[in-house]
Amino acid sequence: MSKLYTLNNTSDKISAVIICRDEEDNIADCLNSVKWVDSIIVVDSGSKDNTVELARAFTERVYFNQWQGFAKQRTFALGLVETEWVLVLDADERCSKELTLEIQNAVKSSKPCDGYKIPRKSFFLNKWIKHSGWYPNYQLRFFRKNSAFVNNRLVHEGYVVNGNTGFFTSDILHYTVQSLSDFSDKINNYSTLEAIEKYGRKKVGAIDILLRPPLGFLKEYIIKLGFRDGIYGIMVAYFDAITKALTYMKIKELQDKQ
Repeated sequence: MSKLYTLNNTSDKISAVIICRDEEDNIADCLNSVKWVDSIIVVDSGSKDNTVELARAFTERVYFNQWQGFAKQRTFALGLVETEWVLVLDADERCSKELTLEIQNAVKSSKPCDGYKIPRKSFFLNKWIKHSGWYPNYQLRFFRKNSAFVNNRLVHEGYVVNGNTGFFTSDILHYTVQSLSDFSDKINNYSTLEAIEKYGRKKVGAIDILLRPPLGFLKEYIIKLGFRDGIYGIMVAYFDAITKALTYMKIKELQDKQ
């Protein structure tokens, strides 16, 4: 179980924050990778599997909050933090041992930054995808609590720091695609959110639906060197094209309902 935060001096204390739902296959490995922090905070939005029970083996600070979108969920979780520093992970991510040391050294340094962007090493069916824009894919995930807020977006939501930002060299490990059926569900949900966000800002016609998906494939596979990841690079590029196709068709569907 994570150490209970009880000290008055919070200048070097760290909380790990994870939001999740139905992540029993991931949550234990995720939390095990941050068991060195001073406090682990898990915010669940109604898991029907064993996620909550598994999380409680690592921390007493497991909370429920009704799902209202990624940005609001992250804001709620951030509000529970009582330490100076925050490390944010998703359930399918792990803090590498090298990153642990880098974080600890940064906190102990004489002039740490207010936030740090971390390279994210993503795996597609256990294959590290080095190209297609998947790496280093820097994420702002370690920061001073009082210097940060969550931008209010349906997709591509993230953290913003008011202050100076540095870069770590060690990775967050991201096991984003472990089965194609699960990834298909993610794509369906993601394209719905992106369509809602873009709806009203963009008119979609036949040319968009016809050309943008294949152009997206070529961008991922050729321009971003996806071909260097072999057959997995082809799969990543195809899924990007499928996501774009679904997004634009869903925008068109929303437009037709006006």
